[in-house]
Amino acid sequence: MSARGGRPEWPILEFDPERSALIEPAMVVRRRPDVPRAAVVCFFAEVVEEVCGEGRAELLVTLGMESPCRLYSLDVGRDRRIAVVHAGIGAPMVSAIVEELIALGCRAFVACGGAGAVVPDLALGHVVVPDRAVRDEGTSYHYLPAGREIEADPADVAVAVGVLERNGVPHTVAKTWSTDAPFRETAGRVARRREEGCVTVEMETAALLAVARHRGVRFAQYLYAGDDLSGETWEHRSWQRWSSRRALFDLAVEAALEL
Repeated sequence: MSARGGRPEWPILEFDPERSALIEPAMVVRRRPDVPRAAVVCFFAEVVEEVCGEGRAELLVTLGMESPCRLYSLDVGRDRRIAVVHAGIGAPMVSAIVEELIALGCRAFVACGGAGAVVPDLALGHVVVPDRAVRDEGTSYHYLPAGREIEADPADVAVAVGVLERNGVPHTVAKTWSTDAPFRETAGRVARRREEGCVTVEMETAALLAVARHRGVRFAQYLYAGDDLSGETWEHRSWQRWSSRRALFDLAVEAALEL
């Protein structure tokens, strides 16, 4: 819908195709030869601490402005290293951190995190590889023209799926719903997303896919089914204490190295 003069009525729809912005990530951080090209964006703070804390990985740099994020270089054996970061939550913050990682030299990303189940019988811990996302957040609209969904690169999805199959991990490849407002996931909205094929809800996938496409880098994601929003009442399911979060991180490392 357009207002007078051809400008979209709502600012979120004012996509600007100009490639250069006034502030580019390379103005904030400089490319570093010691930053691995493969990176895992892990949403599990306790896993990042377990794997990288207390000197178990090399702290390369602290990213971000008012909410700093530590970027680690982790030795994964056979003379290989991978970048690891816990980038907070929410599309704006995580996308900005990934932008800085790209400027530093990362070129392949796998994110791993939890998501709400919006379909019945999606068991706690079941792994989902998103092949597309409903763009119900704001960040992706600054990277791509307005649209209802964004599709993941099929080649990147195939790599993520191949790692799961090789390790015998049951999984689903499906659409996810990215939203900025977890406290506005109403029953009606959940039902509409379920009707259009979404199996999970989270906050970042659509934006990260848009950043990856804009910057020409590779990106895949592992989600696990956490809390359950598919019924009449919310079921927390103690999802943040799921015992295999570290295992999902290890799968993300494997997939990122392969990407």
